[in-house]
Amino acid sequence: MLLDNTITIGALTVDNRLVMPPMQTNKTDRGHVTQELARYYHERAAFSHPGIIITEHSCVTEAGRAAEGQISIASDERIEEQRLLTDAIHTGGSKAFVQLNHAGSNGVAEAVSASAVNIPAKLLNRRPRALTVDEIREIEGQFAAAALRAVQAGYDGVEIHCAHGYLLNQFYSPLTNKRTDEYGGCLENRLRITRETLECVRSAVGGAIPIAVRLGGADYLPGGSTEEDAAEACRLLAEAGADLLDLSGGMCFFMRPGHLEAGYFSSMSEKVRAAVSVPVLLTGGVKTVAEAEALLEAGKADLIGVGRALLKNAAWRAQ
Repeated sequence: MLLDNTITIGALTVDNRLVMPPMQTNKTDRGHVTQELARYYHERAAFSHPGIIITEHSCVTEAGRAAEGQISIASDERIEEQRLLTDAIHTGGSKAFVQLNHAGSNGVAEAVSASAVNIPAKLLNRRPRALTVDEIREIEGQFAAAALRAVQAGYDGVEIHCAHGYLLNQFYSPLTNKRTDEYGGCLENRLRITRETLECVRSAVGGAIPIAVRLGGADYLPGGSTEEDAAEACRLLAEAGADLLDLSGGMCFFMRPGHLEAGYFSSMSEKVRAAVSVPVLLTGGVKTVAEAEALLEAGKADLIGVGRALLKNAAWRAQ
């Protein structure tokens, strides 16, 4: 099976092409890692053997917290907590990636964003203020500091979250980015904060640690980012040093309107895969091993993410 083939991501060789993507579990204690959470990840590593498990998003600063129960990697005091997760995943036999995130206006702290524009189609919304350039640079540094902590906690790789309506995605999407400076306007400018963040993270962790970007490549909303934008953005991210491109939705979050089929972002992943030479990860709607295998055989992606099916059943791979 193609799903069982090894794959190289940057300097890291991964045992197979199954990925458990990041999903909020609500198994923390007021945002602190618990033994229950560590056991949850260990069971999925041990019973379904994903090549990579990407842990649920960690905030890089308390000011960027998405929810009260979100785990944090915003200070050195969190390193040992995070090590509970990497140890649990490694003893189960999988590689561990951390997902780093700043919620922007899609969180519980002060609502900040690319522009003073609400997130479309979000029921509970607060009008944000636009970040200054100095604040942007500070946040880029917070991602880099968090990435270094992740390496110290034993993670094998780092993922930068630019999807699902969070801060970096708010810059990327033309629906929420109305800036007129170097961080707004054309696609390259809207992607600038993500590229600069990637470069800061690379400088912090060195060349041996693979860096993934989860990109909400298309909004699937009028006036939003498109699949063609996603292909060009991924080309620029690969050029900037991304080792893995993990595709999902933008202002439509992790779903695609009108689509429930296995691999419902596959029309986007095909375009991206044709534009880059680094591995592409496709997640969305995959419920069975046969569906994952079919997507690989069709050339839709290089790795397949299985989310809710693995969340519900630690032994999904054994079915």
